[in-house]
Amino acid sequence: MGRAKRMERVVALTKQLTDHPHQLFSFSYFCKKFEIAKSTLSEDVLAVKTGLELYGLGKVETLAGAAGGVRFIPGHSAKDDSDFLQDLAVKLSVPDRILPGGLLYTTDLLCMPDVVVRLGEIIMKRLRYLEPDCIMTVETRGIPLALFVARAFNVPLVMARHSSQITEGSAVNINYVSGSSKMIQTMAMPKRALQPGSRVLIVDDFMKGGGTAKGMINLAQEVGAEVVGKAFMIATAEPVNKMVDDYTALFMLHGVNELENKIFIEPVQEQVKE
Repeated sequence: MGRAKRMERVVALTKQLTDHPHQLFSFSYFCKKFEIAKSTLSEDVLAVKTGLELYGLGKVETLAGAAGGVRFIPGHSAKDDSDFLQDLAVKLSVPDRILPGGLLYTTDLLCMPDVVVRLGEIIMKRLRYLEPDCIMTVETRGIPLALFVARAFNVPLVMARHSSQITEGSAVNINYVSGSSKMIQTMAMPKRALQPGSRVLIVDDFMKGGGTAKGMINLAQEVGAEVVGKAFMIATAEPVNKMVDDYTALFMLHGVNELENKIFIEPVQEQVKE
């Protein structure tokens, strides 16, 4: 293959970076890959950085020094994220989504790649400062969202189950009280899934009373991991006093009127960190 032209290099560089969010590539890696000098690569990186940031399609960061390099941070502009969440709130407000007990049907949205990719990037953008080592969820509805949060952070996904699996080896088991049903349930996770000292971000699709989230916190702490944050697609306004606090939700469900077929839900605006 002949030497690529600058436009071709910029396209390839953009593809490589955006396919691997948060992964740090050394400058020597791209210099060798494209057979170009470091000064030429710097110009190419600047072109990618300028183009993506100009249109609010993410950021390109460069780190100096021997351990430095270049990496892509996914995300969109604050306005684009706000518009996306507002449009999704409209879809979530369709009366056909009402389930018994004041719950909402969201499986179709959580199984749409373009939706969960964007939700994952928004959660990452809001909680990037936590610097988690891994994302933790519990089967099953929260898995798609948690997986794409993990991709946005470029960290592993750890999944708890409601029962241990023989194919996953020895496991840690706990009992927890469901925040909504008040029933005692079981949660399990392979011992090798989390390392002691890991910084864990818990992600799930829905939180009402917070019992399941509390169970995941206890499970992570059982193996010596540190829970640094909790994030949910939807949290309910009631009950006010949940079993977990200091959490991030993309939507707040204020109530469901099953008699009138009305859903009261709105996006939660990003809190600016000082």
